[in-house]
Amino acid sequence: MRLRTGVVLAATAAVGAGTAALAVGRYGSGFALKPSVAGPAPEGLITVHAVDGDWVVLTRTTASARPGVYGLSGTKLHATVGPVAGQDAYSVTRRLLRVDRGALGAGGFVRMTSQAYEGDPRSARDLDFADVQVPGELGPMPAWFLPGARRTWVICVHGVGATREQALPVLPALHRFRFPVLVPSYRNDPGAPPSPDGIAHLGDTEWSDLDSAMRHAVDQGAEHIVLYGWSTGATMALRALSQSTVRGRVSGLVLDSPVLDWRSTVRASVRTRGLPAVVSPLAERTVEGRTGLHAARHTEALEPERLTVPTLIVHGPDDHFAPYSASHRLAEQRPDVVTLHTVPDAPHAAMWNADPDGYEETLRRFLTPLM
Repeated sequence: MRLRTGVVLAATAAVGAGTAALAVGRYGSGFALKPSVAGPAPEGLITVHAVDGDWVVLTRTTASARPGVYGLSGTKLHATVGPVAGQDAYSVTRRLLRVDRGALGAGGFVRMTSQAYEGDPRSARDLDFADVQVPGELGPMPAWFLPGARRTWVICVHGVGATREQALPVLPALHRFRFPVLVPSYRNDPGAPPSPDGIAHLGDTEWSDLDSAMRHAVDQGAEHIVLYGWSTGATMALRALSQSTVRGRVSGLVLDSPVLDWRSTVRASVRTRGLPAVVSPLAERTVEGRTGLHAARHTEALEPERLTVPTLIVHGPDDHFAPYSASHRLAEQRPDVVTLHTVPDAPHAAMWNADPDGYEETLRRFLTPLM
């Protein structure tokens, strides 16, 4: 943090306040607009102390001691760990559920991540699926399709900085409910067309790719659609409900850790990288300039009166990237259509991770009338 603060101060002194402000604003905006680094900052490195069969012992940190199911990521490594089985002042023992890639061994360093699974629906969750292409305005977009018996489809859309793998934890539950499920990619994703300017727009342009996926589902026989979005994917779902050419087919929304205030998310992107608070307003203005994203147009689709279908919001007060207060306020304004399921002890987009059983039961109760 001191180094980054020093860089900002040095730049200001060296090239003048105006030019430095532009440079600093652009630097700060990159954490929100570059797809590869968008989203919360990764948490600190954790030392692996021991691996013994189905157990792994980690240095005790706030992240490593969280309840639930999480991923461990490292250099050429991804593993899945389950609930905490024991801990002391210095270490945490967790159940080791699987190692998808690489070797997990004592002395290594890992990060806790909400990406609990890696791969595709078959390799990660033992589910049959087909690779399909969704036609989009910028070109074809790869998608996973999981067949189901119902005429209501669920379309799962990930947040910026994530990939289709964000949907992997909930796919077995949706399969049990017998929904056909479409998991599309969108611009700037691996294998998908890049955006013309190469940056994310926090859902403001990406939602049209979701609209393409919705029209594809209708063309393939979907009579109704449930939109299921994480983070900025939830923002895209709200925009699609308001503006899609097939919005009349939408029968429900599931919004996990929704971004309802893009400025708060830009501020969080800056803060979690250890940059000084003075960078935030510069980054906000730069985001507007680089994307054309203006508050009036962005928030229009988020107005409470535009919610016309049953909506489940899953969010928690420990999300410091997309403020929980905005979700709570929306639920209070529209209790007729909004159900808010609060999940404590969960960082951004980790609501399933913190309590998989409770999450899936809430999902079952919400989706049952929509089947």
